[in-house]
Amino acid sequence: MDNNYKITIFGLGHIGLPTAALFANNGFKVTGIARNREKLDIINQGRSPIEEPGLEELIKEAIYNGNLKASDDGLGAIKDSNIMIIIVPTPMDEKNCADLTAVKDTCKTISKELKKDDLVIVESTVPQGTCDNVVIPILEESGLKGGEDFSVAYTPERAIPNNTIYEMTHNARVIGGLDKKSTEKAVKLYQNITEGEVIKVKNMITAETVKLIENTYRDVNIALSNEIAMICEEVGVDTIEAIKVANHHPRVNLHIPGPGVGGHCLAIDPYFIVKTAEERGMQAPLISTARNINEGMPIHVIKIVTDTLREVGLETNGSDIGLLGVAYKGNVADARETPAKALINILKEKGANVYASDPHTPREVIKGLGAEPADTERILRCDCVVLVTDHDEYKDIKPEMVKSPIFICTRPIINPEDFKNSGIIFRGIGR
Repeated sequence: MDNNYKITIFGLGHIGLPTAALFANNGFKVTGIARNREKLDIINQGRSPIEEPGLEELIKEAIYNGNLKASDDGLGAIKDSNIMIIIVPTPMDEKNCADLTAVKDTCKTISKELKKDDLVIVESTVPQGTCDNVVIPILEESGLKGGEDFSVAYTPERAIPNNTIYEMTHNARVIGGLDKKSTEKAVKLYQNITEGEVIKVKNMITAETVKLIENTYRDVNIALSNEIAMICEEVGVDTIEAIKVANHHPRVNLHIPGPGVGGHCLAIDPYFIVKTAEERGMQAPLISTARNINEGMPIHVIKIVTDTLREVGLETNGSDIGLLGVAYKGNVADARETPAKALINILKEKGANVYASDPHTPREVIKGLGAEPADTERILRCDCVVLVTDHDEYKDIKPEMVKSPIFICTRPIINPEDFKNSGIIFRGIGR
């Protein structure tokens, strides 16, 4: 597919904005659609509202070349485009079902200006069957027929924060289309921005399923590690050492335990499979149990905090608890679905004064999670310090820097041996 095609991308978040910048830097005219006026202004000035290595340089070049613009005029952009890509959020609702409001609203907008021979691509993570049962029927409100008049394809994003640009341009890309023509058009499009293998699957529901399998596998793997860690704590085994050694087996690849999982994928996507199974009168007990284990890890961390405070004659009520990191994973600013939120809520319910610092996440996000923002020095003076996020900035913390009697490390980035004979009680998940 040549770059004479014009692209409209709905959603300028952690995936949508890099996708827009990559296409724009490969010669396509791209309009990115979002509602946030401040975000649009930042992008149109050639800056990035998202902390991601290499992204601002791509945006700056694309804006300078005139190939990228950010707008809130979706209808106007569709009129002038041949390709529409949907990369909008699909959060969970209160019933643990996918909230497809943004996907539906975007499809309704597209249907108002959809033209013959247009290509619509969905990248948002969705439950199985969404493209066939939700997307296409809404698009056909245009009076056009999917497969005959316009093409539809699904391709899941497969990138992680802090390495998004590289993974988008090097990871394998999975594509499933409504028909052969749809698939081929999407394949030719994405071959412009990736050096990785482009894998064609039978249909859209298969591509939707691939994405859910990938994240569910990781969630179940982490749950296994977390369950092993809690048992190892009781029998005095260093879980981290045991897992690292077990992973030398050629067919074992256990992830590392922690305080829970977060982000927009692992904490949400498994529920899409569970709900699909329930809608068909089935159960997904393994996936459900894994979710329960990972969602329960903040409670386990609270138990470690409570028990250790009592060792030094303190109760959670009235104690100052300092959290190092609120982002859901190391070296990123993203605090979506972070286990830190549950930790903060439970600690405050128990009467603790909760402080938090994070070198990547803005202070207003920390406040929004319910903690009092503080610098690292203040955190290390609290009655109990809990390292929540494995940021590189925390790897060099030494006992002499810690003024608290308790240091709880939920990520294995600090060697417990360093704290021996320090007078500080060191605890960790699985240690």
